Amino acid sequence: MFVEAPQNFEITREIDFSLFGMGAKYRRRAERMQPQDRVLFYINGVRKWPASATITSTYFEDNSPLWHPTTRGESFQYRVKLKPDIVLDEEDYIDAMILGPRLDYVKRWAPENWPLAFWDRLHLLPQRDFRLIEGEMERITSRNSRTNKRENPEPRTDDDNDVGMINDEIQNQAETPPSDRSDDDSPTENCSQLE
Repeated sequence: MFVEAPQNFEITREIDFSLFGMGAKYRRRAERMQPQDRVLFYINGVRKWPASATITSTYFEDNSPLWHPTTRGESFQYRVKLKPDIVLDEEDYIDAMILGPRLDYVKRWAPENWPLAFWDRLHLLPQRDFRLIEGEMERITSRNSRTNKRENPEPRTDDDNDVGMINDEIQNQAETPPSDRSDDDSPTENCSQLE
């Protein structure tokens, strides 16, 4: 799990979760990161989970400034490339004060002090905890997707209108007595022209 200060999280979001940087303190952990490793983002201060991503590179060094230091001398030169998996809208960020106490990872802290478990910048969560948090993210995105479909139904396309017009034409021809039809008004002929 990557823990970000709010202002640095905004920077990471602006670059579409394509990169994450760590300081010298985390070099050994950065060296162990591999493509296909999965990560969660956690925003300290607000105590929320907003996104998940997949690491797409091994670590590399880059000293170009991007994030703001939160402690004196902090740098972010050890970096990995990412691909976002789930990114929640701000109003949907998962509140850690609700979900956090259920995690196995925080069990060694007193219940009232569990947020101290996420004080550091990097954390290796048990798979069960990762699945619990990302499962909640998936539930939220699925719910939002269903809501959006109900509120904004798919607009009809020209193809939909063509099918509707053809069906109306066939229906009209079927209702017209055979004596009133010309030879080219046969419903079967019009249907074969569609194929």
